[in-house]
Amino acid sequence: MRFAHPWWLLLLLALPLLTWLRLRIARQSAFLYSSVQLVKGIISLNGSVPSRVLPKLRWLAIALCIIGLARPQQGEGEAKVSSSGIDIVVAFDLSGSMAAEDFELRGAPANRVAIAKDVLEGFITRRPSDRIGLVAFSGRAYIAAPLTLDHDFLKQNLERLDLGLIEDGTAIGSALSASVNRLRDLKGKSKIVILMTDGQNNSGKVPPLTAAEAAHALGIKVYTIGVGTHGSARVPYTDAFGMRRYTMQPVDIDEETLQQIASKTGGKYYRADNSEAFRKIYQEIDAMEKTEVEVRKYQRYKEFFPWFVLPGLVLLLLEIILSHTVWRKLP
Repeated sequence: MRFAHPWWLLLLLALPLLTWLRLRIARQSAFLYSSVQLVKGIISLNGSVPSRVLPKLRWLAIALCIIGLARPQQGEGEAKVSSSGIDIVVAFDLSGSMAAEDFELRGAPANRVAIAKDVLEGFITRRPSDRIGLVAFSGRAYIAAPLTLDHDFLKQNLERLDLGLIEDGTAIGSALSASVNRLRDLKGKSKIVILMTDGQNNSGKVPPLTAAEAAHALGIKVYTIGVGTHGSARVPYTDAFGMRRYTMQPVDIDEETLQQIASKTGGKYYRADNSEAFRKIYQEIDAMEKTEVEVRKYQRYKEFFPWFVLPGLVLLLLEIILSHTVWRKLP
């Protein structure tokens, strides 16, 4: 507990002096009578309830208002505000082949979308001071989340990503171009794109290497990740009777293009062929892409001003009403 304006509390020291002055003035006779028998019926008011209660109400009201003006506050904990050192856009592949279940998540088979979302969520949690955006792509690319420091909002948008939201295909060039456009006008100390895909560019109007040239010209580094095991992967499908079946399909990642994109922009290509490797890739990117940021600490406080001023005003109003009605005094 603290007071934001503690000097107001000095007025409390004046209350005893004001009380003494009021009592001293009250002792002086306002009227002179030839005999006390003339005011015998009202002389007992000096020791009555009104004469004792009304002044106390007024002094208590004044004291409460003074304490309220001093703004009592209670700390609610420390918070950190960090400037954004790095701007990051993650390009997330949602093509049909991402349904392949060649990963494990918490001991159970998982498709590529599920493991990518889980790994990316951990990466976002470890980067609280960076602005991060999200581009989802399949046959075309769209902005799933703008660059933001509100990582709760970002995670909510990440959770909504799923297969079938976009027409099928793999528009790697369009995804990279959309990611670069998100970063081109920002003034961050460092700007990077993390591009995750499990296939080859077969959609969109922008060639991947052209988008990589644009990224290089703008000083944007691109990390590329090829998602999928080596050889063949199990892909689920629904048969004519509505039963879930599996078929084996070859894993066809254009590693050469992904390597060239990373090389042109000063990034690095990774192959995520199992869950552990996928996590280590993001851990390595997290370790490499660090920058010093200024961190301000501040204390959040809960204000108790109304809890003192409002009761004080109520007591003052009550004292005025009583003194002019049921406890009205003679002049």
